[in-house]
Amino acid sequence: MPFARISLRRGKPRDYLRAVSDAVHQALVDAFRIPVADRFQAIHQHDPEELIFDRDYLGGPRSDDFVLVCVTGGKPRDAETKQAFYQRLADLLAVSPGLRPEDLMVIVQTTDYADWSFSNGIAAPLAEQKT
Repeated sequence: MPFARISLRRGKPRDYLRAVSDAVHQALVDAFRIPVADRFQAIHQHDPEELIFDRDYLGGPRSDDFVLVCVTGGKPRDAETKQAFYQRLADLLAVSPGLRPEDLMVIVQTTDYADWSFSNGIAAPLAEQKT
């Protein structure tokens, strides 16, 4: 059950935001093999002075269309699977909404399953015991 936080500059139209959201989810389904219905995301739009990034560090040149995708998951993935996710996401975003690969940065983090509570104030492992 990954959770994705998507950060970009304020001002993009709804269809652009939806295309980014859809691409992130599809790349997770394809590379991480998550269930299609397992979609949890937050899109954060920032004023220019609130999203600060190096335009050339390990890539670039980055433009004002820079998008940062941070994925937090409970299940560790190997480097090959992460690379497949990064590439699939870049490819999907290039098609729609037309994001240049240089403008995409991705961070994948993992947590322990006990770090998650899906509802009712109950840690995920305890919730599973009740079912």
